[in-house]
Amino acid sequence: MRINSRGPQGIEEGDLTPMIDMTFQLIAFFMLVINFSDVEQDQRITLPASELARPPDSPYDQPLTIHLTKDDKFIYAGREISQLAQLRSALLQEKLIILRYETENLADVTVIIRADENAKTGFVQQVIQICQELDFERFALRGKQSEERTIGQM
Repeated sequence: MRINSRGPQGIEEGDLTPMIDMTFQLIAFFMLVINFSDVEQDQRITLPASELARPPDSPYDQPLTIHLTKDDKFIYAGREISQLAQLRSALLQEKLIILRYETENLADVTVIIRADENAKTGFVQQVIQICQELDFERFALRGKQSEERTIGQM
């Protein structure tokens, strides 16, 4: 039996359409699912509603988030802390780490305080005072944006 060779017929290419289609579907899926502004949230905290609450214009350079629960506990770095002295110790460790790096500065750190709507205002003030004693300068308080008027008539 004789096999005839017709020579090269051209380059055979695979159909990449299904792979490209799947890639775009994955991109669209992750764009819908991932919400980068919710990264610093803790579901145990219910923020107070305010008509003045707005998202920041730009992301903070070096955010440091402290959560204050309704039962007067703090959540910092994923740990639940029950006493102000423990929070001070954790913030002091954070300060020493920041100062160890020459490229970072305490003035660039923004302390974000997310207090539950039923948390005591005095605890928020104590957290700010501790941070100021440790030379943190910038603060941001979080609230839930509301369309209803939350401030009395003036």
